[in-house]
Amino acid sequence: MSFFAILFALLIEQARPLARTNTIHAGVRAWALSVRRNFDTGSVRHGWVAWSLAVVVPTLVALAVHWALMYWIGWPVAMLWNVAVLYVTLGFRQFSHHFTGIRDALEEGNESLARAQLAAWQQVDARDLPRSEIVRHVIEYSVIAAHRHVFGVLAWFSILAALGLGPAGAVFYRLAEFVARHWGERSVLVSTHPPSPALRDAAARAWTAIDWLPARLTALSFAAVGSFEEAIDGWRFHAQRFPNDNDGVVLAATAGAINVRLGGEALRARADVDPQVPLIDLAAADAAAAQADSDSTPGRAPEVGHLRSVVGLVWRSVVVWMLLLALLTLARLLG
Repeated sequence: MSFFAILFALLIEQARPLARTNTIHAGVRAWALSVRRNFDTGSVRHGWVAWSLAVVVPTLVALAVHWALMYWIGWPVAMLWNVAVLYVTLGFRQFSHHFTGIRDALEEGNESLARAQLAAWQQVDARDLPRSEIVRHVIEYSVIAAHRHVFGVLAWFSILAALGLGPAGAVFYRLAEFVARHWGERSVLVSTHPPSPALRDAAARAWTAIDWLPARLTALSFAAVGSFEEAIDGWRFHAQRFPNDNDGVVLAATAGAINVRLGGEALRARADVDPQVPLIDLAAADAAAAQADSDSTPGRAPEVGHLRSVVGLVWRSVVVWMLLLALLTLARLLG
C-alpha cells in the first residue's frame, strides 16, 4: 500500500501542485504559533512540551484517522487518506518553481533576474553574487529542499508505514522540520516575542536526531545513481565543511556525485517570509566563511549545466526509491 500511496501522491502533485498559500499550511503555522504562545515559558521542560504538542499531537491525529479508516471502513479508504497526507507533505512542486525560474534566467543570461529570484526564494541579499556563486547557492538550496520535501518524507513514511503506522512518519518528519525552521535563530528577528532559547534548542535538537537517518539514506541514494566513489569520499571527508551535520552529508555526497564544488555558508535556517526580516548578505557571508574553516569541496566550479545534473540526480534517486518500494511490496504480496 505504501508504494501505491507514494506513486499516486507524486502523480497528483505533479499534475496539480499544492498552492503556496493554502489552508493546510496556514493552519500548521497558526498551530505552531498558538503552541508557542501558550506553552513557551522559557524552561527546558516546557520547551520539550511545546515541541511535543506541535509535532507529536498532529502525528497521532493522522495515525488515529488512518487506524479508524482501516478498521472501520477498509484499506482502500485508508490508502486514500495516506495519499492525501502525502500530497500535503511530499513533492517537488512545493519548491521546484524557484529552481526552474532561476535556471531559466541563467540560461537566458539574465543574472539580475536570477539574483532577484534567489533573494525572494531564500530571503537573502544576493546582489553581489557572481554567476558561479548563484549556481552554487541554487544547487545547495535545491538539494536540501529535495531532501526535506521528498527523500526525508519517503524515508520516515516508508519505515513507519511498514510498522502499520500509516502516514504518521510523513507528518512527523515534515512538522519536525517546520518547527525547527519556524522557531529557528532567525525567528528572533521576526517577532517582538520570539521563541525562547530553550524552545529553539529543543526544536533544533529534535530535528537533528530525526533527520540523521534520512540524510544518510539520501546521500547513499545520490551515491548509487551518481559517481559512487567520489560521493562516498565527499561524505566521509568533506561533510564537516558545512554548517549543519546532516545537511553536510547530503551536500558533500551531491558534490562528489556530480563533481561540483560546493561549500561555505550558504545554508541557514530562515523564518517564514516576512518583510521585517533583515536579508542575509550571501557574498559577505561567503567571504567570512572563506576565512573560517569552512572551505569548499573539491570539484569543478559550479556552472549552469550542473543544474541539469542535479535534476537528473534527484529524479534517478526517486526512481531507485520507487523500485525498491515496488520490490518490497511485491515480495510482501507474494509472501
